[in-house]
Amino acid sequence: MPPSFRIRPLFWRRKRLQTIAFLTGGFFLLLGMATALSFHSPDTDFRSLFLSQTEGRRITDRNGAPLTLSYQSDWNTDDILALHAFPDLLRSAFLLSEDRRFFDHSGVDWRARAGALWQNIRHGQTVRGASTITEQVIRILHPRPRTLWSKWIEGMEAVALERTTSKATILEFYLNQVPYAANRRGIVQAARYYFDRDPSTLSPRELLALVVLARAPSGYDLYRNPGQVGRKIDSLANQAHLRGLIDSQTLQTIHSARLAPTLPPDPVESRHFTRQVRLQNADFPGKSPIRSTLDATLQTRAQTLLDRRVKSLSHRNVHNAAALVVDRHSGDVLAWVVSGATRRPDQKIPLPPGAEIDTVTTPRQPGSALKPFLYGLALEKGWTAGTMIDDSPLAEAIGSGLHRFRNYSNVHYGPIPLREALGNSLNIPALRTIRHVGTQNYLNTLHALGFDMLDRGAAVYDEGLALGDGEVSLFALVQAYTALANGGLFRPLRLSLSPDRKRESRRIYSIETASLLANILSDPTARQIEFGSDSVLNLPVQTAAKTGTSTGYRDAWVAGFDDRYVVGIWMGNLDRSPMDTVTGSTGPALTMRSLFALLNRDGQTRPLYLSPRLHQAQSCIRPGTTSTPCALRTEWFAPGTHDEGAPLSSLPGRPLELVRPTEGLHIAQDPRIPEKYQKFRFELAGLMPGQKAQWTLDGAFLGTTPDGKFLWPVKKGAHRLSVSVSESPSRAAPQTLPLVHFIVK
Repeated sequence: MPPSFRIRPLFWRRKRLQTIAFLTGGFFLLLGMATALSFHSPDTDFRSLFLSQTEGRRITDRNGAPLTLSYQSDWNTDDILALHAFPDLLRSAFLLSEDRRFFDHSGVDWRARAGALWQNIRHGQTVRGASTITEQVIRILHPRPRTLWSKWIEGMEAVALERTTSKATILEFYLNQVPYAANRRGIVQAARYYFDRDPSTLSPRELLALVVLARAPSGYDLYRNPGQVGRKIDSLANQAHLRGLIDSQTLQTIHSARLAPTLPPDPVESRHFTRQVRLQNADFPGKSPIRSTLDATLQTRAQTLLDRRVKSLSHRNVHNAAALVVDRHSGDVLAWVVSGATRRPDQKIPLPPGAEIDTVTTPRQPGSALKPFLYGLALEKGWTAGTMIDDSPLAEAIGSGLHRFRNYSNVHYGPIPLREALGNSLNIPALRTIRHVGTQNYLNTLHALGFDMLDRGAAVYDEGLALGDGEVSLFALVQAYTALANGGLFRPLRLSLSPDRKRESRRIYSIETASLLANILSDPTARQIEFGSDSVLNLPVQTAAKTGTSTGYRDAWVAGFDDRYVVGIWMGNLDRSPMDTVTGSTGPALTMRSLFALLNRDGQTRPLYLSPRLHQAQSCIRPGTTSTPCALRTEWFAPGTHDEGAPLSSLPGRPLELVRPTEGLHIAQDPRIPEKYQKFRFELAGLMPGQKAQWTLDGAFLGTTPDGKFLWPVKKGAHRLSVSVSESPSRAAPQTLPLVHFIVK
């Protein structure tokens, strides 16, 4: 059969199908119109609709920048503009592109729908849509599968919606919720995603780009295929010119301009902080935004500094850290940083161990970072910065064994003033100080300073509390240092500015004690013998600083304050594995210096406050001898406390005590060393100048020593040691201490 005879039946068959489809479509069109006219829906409150879908309350930083931005929800609740705030060209271009008869139809543009139906039938496929802006709003409100039936339902609901809602309200909602790529919603988020600017600052070509990109968020990509988007922009600009929306000069400007898409910076990482803000404000009703105390810019910079420092120490097995920055005057938390928190699971970068754990609130052993509070209590009880404390070897019985306490450097300095004992973070003087003030009194002071996590009782912590036994959080530590910075007045730190909670304050130390502690902690000479003259803690601006390192290098701390800010940092590993000899001064202290440099870069700095009630006087810093006087320095004293450096004999809590051996001690000989070379040192504490110790073992007199020490050649067996102290000539009989039993194996 000739080809012409085959084509004609096919032609008539196609025409017949188009006619049937047209009639069927017309029937459904009329049916939809009739149904829509009788369709009713309740009033629509757009704001309550999408606010009801949000998780929790919106939280901003202290300047209003959002901290809880999430692009995973179905609604944009953070970046909302009123209709009049959108640029005129943007509004007009959207109406031209999406719904030219928006102000003329009643929700459905039946003429456009019929034309689209006819074009789709002629081409045998969907080549044109006819959804109005109102129908697109319905689709945003009630997502459905894209079917023919859904299309009719959307039309019915669109007509019903326009009966109860103004055109302006519908258009405003649409411009704030229209979907874009990367889960952005609305014009504001799209403008920031593509150009890192607000809509009011965009050029005409950039505004038209937002209109074009909304047509196919998943199809048009301004970053990967800007040429495709550019052609659509030129076409839309030509249409806008033909309809008088832009003049010829603007048209020429649009055609000649070039787009420069700019990805915005990553959002401020503050999820651990905002979690605490929500917990703190959980009992406040409503969904109004919470204005927090955080400074978003400082938070980002502090995050960068901390992450870089942790990375530089990774070869020394440092994987976790936290930093807290506080305005000391207001108690506002300005930065709450957890190392590695910016690396999210959706990024193809391995998360560091424990990145989802808030290390700011995680309790860890503080080491020497608590010592200022111990010495503060001693100052309150009458000691001074010049009080001499004995830094000689000290041992304590632990079961049937003996534990030797030592300073970090393994060096002992003998009698040393409180200023240097605290400044150099010496352990033996701290133990002698807690014996003076009492463990329970010290624990009560720590509780008053907000260390509620120390809840195991004084009998459990014992004197080890002076060296950092127990666990505290960085938040509690910085809160307590803020009390020192504020003259000894404790007040809880603040996380939110609205609503402002009532914060009760209580005095822990006198102003004189607090300012004296600050003076000691900021004195480079006070820490010189252990930290050196060029310590990393010697800052350009007077800054009180204290480090801490827990046993086995599992925790490294630093805390400090100047006239305006308090900074605290913790480093370690959440799995409690030890670091490679990282201490508070070799780990976090450098980051603290960087943070203070950042904080004080543009501000006026001043020295730390020193109470005018303190006065200066000469005080001993090393005890003298019968032939030489004591070495002197000028020291600060509170009223009524000047004692020119208390001599050891005047210190309370210094009784005679046999510290080596202790009752029931078991000593093991070393099989690697010949027995004749093995010796054990007997040690008596509290011996004063002029006194002598007389040693008797198993009933046999061993000898007399003037310094309270005796080297005894070790012999196996059970032994009984007796020691007597000869008193001054005015006393006839020597003082004999209780008998001590010990065993050598």
